[in-house]
Amino acid sequence: MRGRLSIFGEFFEFLRTEKKLWLLPLVFLLLILGLIITLAEVTGLGPLIYTLF
Repeated sequence: MRGRLSIFGEFFEFLRTEKKLWLLPLVFLLLILGLIITLAEVTGLGPLIYTLF
């Protein structure tokens, strides 16, 4: 009986078994962009970061 995996572990297992490892850079890029946008709104650096895009 297998233990329960977290959602990230399950996702990475899916990528490995389905040979979809090319999706990893895309997922990481989306996570980083989401983090940048969230931090820009929280810290007040929004006007500075939004001018870059």
